[in-house]
Amino acid sequence: MEYTTLGNTGTTVSKLCYGTWRFGKKHGDTVETDREEAHELLDAAWENGINFIDTANVYGDPDGTSEEWIGEWLTDHDREDFVIASKVYFSFDGWGEPGPNDSGLGRKHIRAQIEGTLERLGTDYLDLYYIHRWDENTPIRETMSVLTELVREGKVHYLGASTMAAWQLTKALWTSDVEGLERFDVTQPMVNAAHYDAVGDYLDVCADQDLAVCPYSPLAGGFLTGKYERTEDGGVEAPDGSRGSLDDVFEDRYATDRAWDVLEAVESVASEVKATPAQVSLRWLMEQDRFTCVPIVGARSPDQLEENAGAVEIDLTDEQFERIDEARGGVQ
Repeated sequence: MEYTTLGNTGTTVSKLCYGTWRFGKKHGDTVETDREEAHELLDAAWENGINFIDTANVYGDPDGTSEEWIGEWLTDHDREDFVIASKVYFSFDGWGEPGPNDSGLGRKHIRAQIEGTLERLGTDYLDLYYIHRWDENTPIRETMSVLTELVREGKVHYLGASTMAAWQLTKALWTSDVEGLERFDVTQPMVNAAHYDAVGDYLDVCADQDLAVCPYSPLAGGFLTGKYERTEDGGVEAPDGSRGSLDDVFEDRYATDRAWDVLEAVESVASEVKATPAQVSLRWLMEQDRFTCVPIVGARSPDQLEENAGAVEIDLTDEQFERIDEARGGVQ
C-alpha cells in the first residue's frame, strides 16, 4: 500500500479509503453486507494496508449499524492504527422517530450525533468529521462554531465537507477564516472517470485551498469495473446482485453515452498495463496532480478489495492518463 498526507493536515492515510455505506444496507429483503461479512471486509482492508475507514451515522438499517459494526471490530485492534471518518446531517432514526431537531447542522443536532457516533464506534475521538450535506436553514457560522468546539475539545481532529456547491464550500472556508474558526481540510464529492455532474468549480476550490479530495463512487457504482454490457437498445445488462440490478437510477446516473467511451479508454489502458479496469480507474484518481485524491472504495468481497488495493501497484503514462481525459471530454 502507498500512503499520503491527507491534504493540509498532519495525518497520513492509505491511498485508498474503505467505505462502509453498504454495511447493514437493505434493498427490500436483501442485505448488501451483513455483520460477519462486514468484519471480514474490515480484516481484508487492514491486511491490504488500508488504514482509512469511512462511515456515517446514518449508514445501515437501522441508522448507526455501520458505526456499531466498525466499533465491534475495533475492539480487537489498536484504535491508533486507524484514521476514522464519520458524518452528520441527515435525520437519524436509530433512536426512534426523528424529532424536529434531529437533522441538519444546528448545534443541538451536531452535539447529539457526535456523542452517538463516538459511543457506537467505541472511541473517544474521530479523526475526521464531515458535514454530509449543506444546511440551508442553519447559518454556516453556527455550524462551523460547534464543529470548532468539537475540535478544541479533542472529540474531532479534522473537519470535512461532502456534497455541496462550490460557492457553499467557499462561503464556509471564508467564514472560518474571518471568524477564526476551524476550517474544512477534506472534501467528499462524487468524482470518477465516467460521471459528469458539474463538480469542476468545486474541485477548483479544493485545488486552490489545498483541500484533500476523497471521492465516493470512484468506480461509478461498478460501471468502471467492466462487468456491465451494453444492450442493442442502449440499455445496460447487469450481473445478478450487482448495483445495476439493485438500483433503478444506475443507468441514468452512470451508463451515459460518454461513460461508455470512457470505459472503452479505461479498458484499453488496462490491457496495456496488465491491470483490471477498476485498478486503472482508481489509479487515474490517485494520480490527480492538483490535489491529494484518496478514492473511497466500497468493495463487497475480500477479493474485490484486494483487487482495488492492487491499483497502487500500477503506473499510468502521461499518454494513458490523457487518453482517459480525452474520452471524458476534458470534464473534471
